[in-house]
Amino acid sequence: MSKKPVKTNKDTDYLEHIPDLQRRAEAFVVGELSSFESENMSTELQEQFMVHVAAFEDAEWVTSFDQLVQSGIELPPPDELNDSQLNGKLWEVIRGLAMLRIFLYSTDHLSDRELYEKLWHEVLREESPDMPINDNAACHIDLVGNGDEQENELYLRYYADEDMRRDWANDWPDDAIPEHETPPYDRDRHLPKRDQSEWQSCGKLS
Repeated sequence: MSKKPVKTNKDTDYLEHIPDLQRRAEAFVVGELSSFESENMSTELQEQFMVHVAAFEDAEWVTSFDQLVQSGIELPPPDELNDSQLNGKLWEVIRGLAMLRIFLYSTDHLSDRELYEKLWHEVLREESPDMPINDNAACHIDLVGNGDEQENELYLRYYADEDMRRDWANDWPDDAIPEHETPPYDRDRHLPKRDQSEWQSCGKLS
């Protein structure tokens, strides 16, 4: 005969704390959060979710550019760097982003200079909430993932496999599907990945 679990003070604290967090979260998203809840979700996981939403609400918005500079990484304009300098600086930025739990994808259609220019002028300038960094945190930036016509064409040309290309043609028959080409550069397989052990325990740069 199994014993009924005894509710600890810790469980009671979670239960008492969740309603307040849920009110804050619902006020922030202006809607119901019931779709994120599950009968199988522990009270601890519920609190973790609500804490995350509340932290998102309270977070200061910052750019990755500023975070990298504050960590000690210099970010000179692209036209001030020769090709050798730019290559080293690009990988310093890529590693710095990984330390911030920001990971890049689909970069093989861009030269080192083109990628650094895109990061320097666009990607690093976008604001996002300054959330606590932990092993489960990750921001994934797909360089052909914004959904516009040009990036869709790049995705289909260089990155989509045959199944994806076939599905795309079925779903959007009016779209022209470009012939597949091997990307001109070989960088993506060397980029830091979210599940690599050397990045799993990284915190904020200091």
